[in-house]
Amino acid sequence: MSKEYYKKKIIDLRAKLQKEKDAKKKDNERFAASVKSASTTDRKAYYRRQKVESSARHDKNMEYIKREIERAKESLKREK
Repeated sequence: MSKEYYKKKIIDLRAKLQKEKDAKKKDNERFAASVKSASTTDRKAYYRRQKVESSARHDKNMEYIKREIERAKESLKREK
């Protein structure tokens, strides 16, 4: 692979990471609004669980993307 390939991959991964951060923020806001507007305590508990699960899923995806960025950086160093 070429240096340009790894540079482009890093840029794309950083954009993907930012997109994932934005999605996490949007989901957290949506679940917070759902919790606030829920009428029963069971519904509120359900939305809180969903919020935690969604947040954990986004965190896992972000960690994966960060690892991919590090791998691409290491590959770029090897190319030089």
